[in-house]
Parts: sequence; C-alpha cells; structure tokens
Amino acid sequence: MKLSICTISFRHQLVSIDQLVNWARANHFQGIELWGVHAKNLAEQPSYNKDWLAGFGLSASMISDYLPLQGPETAAFQKVQQLCLLAKHWGATKLRTFASNLGSHQVTETERQDITRRMRDICQWTAQHGITLIVEIHPGTLADTMASTLRLLEDVNQPNLKINFDVLHVWESGADPVEAFQLLKPEIEHFHLKNISSADLLSVFSPPNVYSASGSREGLVPLFEGAVDYQRFLEYVMQQPDSKFHHMDASLEWFGDQCKQTLSQDRYNIQRLEQQFDLPQRIVN
Repeated sequence: MKLSICTISFRHQLVSIDQLVNWARANHFQGIELWGVHAKNLAEQPSYNKDWLAGFGLSASMISDYLPLQGPETAAFQKVQQLCLLAKHWGATKLRTFASNLGSHQVTETERQDITRRMRDICQWTAQHGITLIVEIHPGTLADTMASTLRLLEDVNQPNLKINFDVLHVWESGADPVEAFQLLKPEIEHFHLKNISSADLLSVFSPPNVYSASGSREGLVPLFEGAVDYQRFLEYVMQQPDSKFHHMDASLEWFGDQCKQTLSQDRYNIQRLEQQFDLPQRIVN
C-alpha cells in the first residue's frame, strides 16, 4: 500500500507543512492526505505545490473536504471548482466528501433523490478536471450501510464516483470488513485506517468531538491494538490477485495524541506485514 499521513491529525498542533513533509519522508510514508481547509490556506503560499512535494518523494494522495449536497447549486459549483483547482495544484486526482449529513434511515425518498442528483452533477463537474469523487463510508450519511452505499453508486451512476473504504466505519455499520471489501471491491479507490478499543467509545469519532481541541480522545488506539481486526483484514487485502490493492493509497487517520509515535509505529507494522507477503519492498526500520 502507498501510505499517507493526514494533515487533519495535526489540526491542534503548532506544526508547519514543512515540518510535516520532512517528518513523513523521514518515516517512509509515500503521501499526504490534505484536509481541505489546509489546502485552502496554503494557497496563499503557491510555492507549496505538487512539485515541491515531489521533491521530498511524496505525493498528495487526496484532498478531503465536505461538499454541499443540498442548498443552492451555485454555491456547490463554486466550492467544487475551488477544490478541483486546489487538487490540481497539489497533483491530487481524488476529492473526498461525505454523502450528505443525513443517514440512510433519516432521509425521505425525495431528499435522497435530490442528494443523488447533486452528487451526479458534482461528478460531472469534477470529471472536467480529471478528478475522481471519493465518497467515504461513514455513519450519518447515505454511505452508512453497504446496501445504501451500493444504491448510491447505482443511482448516481457516474464512472468517477468511487469509495473511500473506511475500515472502522464499515465495521461500525455492522458489516464484516472482509465481506464488505469483497462486495465493494470494484469501486474502492482509497482506504482509511483507524481503530478503537471498544464499540462503546465510537462517539469519539463524531465530527464535533474530532474538531474540538478539548474533545475526548478516549478509546483511540494504534491500528493493531483495537476492536477491529486489522491483521485479518490487511492480510486478506494483501493476498488479492489484483495488484491494484497492493499499491492503493491508504491513509492512517489518527485523531489522538502522540501523533508521530503512533503513525510511525502503525506504518512500520503495516509494511512489515507486506514483507511477509512478498509485496513491493519498502524501507522498514
């Protein structure tokens, strides 16, 4: 896998993009997943771009933001255009969003049709820039169950709509991650990897808590120490005959303290596992 750090992991730390990129290179990551607000603010310093990042042997694996799927079309169009230009500036070909802020059991059929129509429009807008729209498996959205996610893909019916397979949120939905991977495999273009000590503490991932500097971090644990069985899941993915999954972008999405220590250890453990399956060798130390 091509492993990325997420700039959102450092949202409450006084760390510059220079420091993050130098650290990512020194710790053998291959990419950076840029939070949308970080990409927007860095636009004031245009020398930070895809060429600058490539100088460190890194790439921008994805821009992650939240697109308006309801409300005025003009506002949605303007935001999509802005994010597509930022993605091109950084050399990213993927733009991640959530499938609304309403769960599949909360929406009326009319609301669902409206959201689907907007997503279809957004896919067509991003396609003009060569950008793939990535929808994340996430609670409280139209991609909160496997059935709803499959329906969303079918209803939008655009070739550049793909899935960010967030393993924890798949597990949170009640699905088995291995079975869900098999079900969604043709549409997966990115992985988010994170874990929790217990399902009772999943509320720690609610956006308001994540964004709050004083929010709870209880239950956040390294990848191989939590309730989701990453050993089983990653071994299954690594044994896939389709080599695209051996080179797929995967972001370590850590929201807790001790960012660098945790990310470095998780990166080491994943790449050590890869070596057991004779996948493309990366530096492990």
